[in-house]
Amino acid sequence: MLHAFNKENIKTIPTGYESIFFGMGCFWGAEKIFWNIKGVHVTCVGYAGGQKKYPSYEEVCSGTTNHAEVVKVVYNPEKIKTIELLINFWEGHDPTQGMRQGNDIGSQYRSMIITSNQSQKENALSSKVSYETELIKRGFNKITTEILDLTDFYYAEEYHQQYLFKNPHGYCGLGGCGITFKK
Repeated sequence: MLHAFNKENIKTIPTGYESIFFGMGCFWGAEKIFWNIKGVHVTCVGYAGGQKKYPSYEEVCSGTTNHAEVVKVVYNPEKIKTIELLINFWEGHDPTQGMRQGNDIGSQYRSMIITSNQSQKENALSSKVSYETELIKRGFNKITTEILDLTDFYYAEEYHQQYLFKNPHGYCGLGGCGITFKK
């Protein structure tokens, strides 16, 4: 399956590249945040963090699978560092809302980072502490973002892939807190 925006195969990871997964609410807007970033090879959307194998969108939305809508980001670590992707993640949504993002409510919309190696996990954990400190200083609640090791990722249906590229006026409820991540 080719990426609608950059025409790369969404299921191929070139040698030396890494993948990391972000749940930020609805995966349409989350994917759009990442597909334009220099050093990102390809993005795609799917489901992760739950128990059911090969869930459908309808099953995930029912709340019975415990999966979240996530964006898979495949990137070249020689061109972009994991921390830069994490900054886009933290600033791109409100990680303090629990099982929701704006008007999108349910476990499928929870904030999550799924890492595929120890270095990513260490970066995710330390960046969470840093960003949470800034948020609390400004009156926000603690971050509810889950940080997990990759177990399974299931590709979403084709019509969800690069949805906002195919439907530029489509719904996106993402909005950050307006707080800049301090390095």
